Amino acid sequence: MTRNNPKPDDRSDNVEKIQDTVKNTIANMEAAEETMAFTDGRELAALKEKNERRKESVDGLRKEIIDEATDRKNGYS
Repeated sequence: MTRNNPKPDDRSDNVEKIQDTVKNTIANMEAAEETMAFTDGRELAALKEKNERRKESVDGLRKEIIDEATDRKNGYS
């Protein structure tokens, strides 16, 4: 029987990965804003709600970037 050993926790690029996620999320928000100009009714409401969730997500991700950068500076102790 073979055992799968977990890979060591590598957080060295977490800040960059989270920054990429923020950039992609903001791009999606901008695309949705452009789409809203041609949309109405339920679809418009759904896009607005989705963008609100995206804004909340970006806020949380920015806090996570700060936490990860601080941990990186402190040697991930």
